[in-house]
Amino acid sequence: MGAKIKLGYAPTRRAIFSAPAAVEYRKLTADRLRELGIDFVDIDDVNEEGLLFDDAGRIKIAEKFKKEKIDGLFLPHANFGTEYECARLAKELGVPVLLWGPRDERPDENGMRLRDSQCGLFATGKVLRRFRVPFTYMNNCNLEDPEFERGIKDFLAVCNVVKVFKSTRILQIGPRPFDFWSTMCNEGELLEKFNIQLSPIPLPELGDEIKKWKEEKTEVSKVIAYCRENMICKIEDNLLENVAALKVAMKSLAEKYGCNAIAIQCWNALQDVIGIMPCAANALLNEEGIPVICETDIHGAVSQLITEAAAMNERRAMFADWTVRHPDNDNGELLQHCGPWPISVAQEKPTICVPVAFPQNGAISAQAKHGPMSLVRFDGDEGEYSILLGHAKGIDGPWTKGTYVWIEVNNLKRLEAKVVEGPYIHHVVAIHGDVVPIVYEACKYIGVKPDLYDPIEDKVKAYLHGEDVVFDEV
Repeated sequence: MGAKIKLGYAPTRRAIFSAPAAVEYRKLTADRLRELGIDFVDIDDVNEEGLLFDDAGRIKIAEKFKKEKIDGLFLPHANFGTEYECARLAKELGVPVLLWGPRDERPDENGMRLRDSQCGLFATGKVLRRFRVPFTYMNNCNLEDPEFERGIKDFLAVCNVVKVFKSTRILQIGPRPFDFWSTMCNEGELLEKFNIQLSPIPLPELGDEIKKWKEEKTEVSKVIAYCRENMICKIEDNLLENVAALKVAMKSLAEKYGCNAIAIQCWNALQDVIGIMPCAANALLNEEGIPVICETDIHGAVSQLITEAAAMNERRAMFADWTVRHPDNDNGELLQHCGPWPISVAQEKPTICVPVAFPQNGAISAQAKHGPMSLVRFDGDEGEYSILLGHAKGIDGPWTKGTYVWIEVNNLKRLEAKVVEGPYIHHVVAIHGDVVPIVYEACKYIGVKPDLYDPIEDKVKAYLHGEDVVFDEV
């Protein structure tokens, strides 16, 4: 379920440098993008050269890109480039911007240079700053260099984070549980600052939707069959039907209200409505790429959307509690929750069962796979928002109930202090693989401060600028 991102491809030139050389690189760059499978909108129909260099062309390009609904703007400097036209176009479009130019050839026998692309990048970067346009810089390299492919694909992931973040609408099923003051959020502020919208519904509406799908039977039967095939079902048949009906009902309501994530009041009024814990149903939707977050944690839903978007929606994430310290490892911590994790992250066949803290059935128990991970938490208070992020790895530890994994970080004391001192809470999102540089870079476009819990900012920046960086092994 990979994300689809469309780039606006607007190579630029300046008149005093070789126009034929710029046209040549316009074609070479477009060919390389096609070779990499990048979806882009060309400007070869805007003028004879297919290049950005004047107002007349820029106006046509802006109209075309708006019509095509591009997600990001790519400004290759085929020669020096026209910096003010790049800035005007970027300002008007308001999408993430990727700035790059190819390395120049050796001067000819007369000492003449054809393009001076690098020099133009310096100029354009300054003018973009004057226009207050955030941009991503991919270092001056050759088309076949590995940093070109990496830089393009990383930029697509950044665009995906921005696209998802700016179009987020969360189905809020019930208010937060009374005891969870930590998960309160400012709905108006989220809308005003970020266009993050909530669609609140009461629990009885969920109950009615469950009843409707139980009567329809077909979709519920499919989910029951899926559960029996992919999980160990230590649950009564009538309660498994409730799990399946809840899953179908939540997906139906998310589609009805146009939502890309769900936050649910998972206890304890919900049990009076459906008689089960919702964790297994949450896990089923999480597996499909629809984040469902416990305890009506709206910021948690945003966190999971950001995290999966940074992975181009190709990997599933785990919504977890920071729970207890590892009994034997001073930098170890337990990530655990009652059972909402997608089954694809499990290293064993998950079991639908009774959770650790509640008497009702409907939770899941399974340990997640080990390996390198990224941890992400969007949060805020007093009008300031940030994203806590960093690296971890899965390690061995004692068996426990629920969906869980023991992790190790470089310095748990430093991380613990950040979580306690805020603006974060006891919830975090984990995902296998490294999305830290992508989330870090996306922050400049979404107006949120990146907050690395390890002192690795220089390394993250170096990676983003094309250097070969090895992050410290946890």
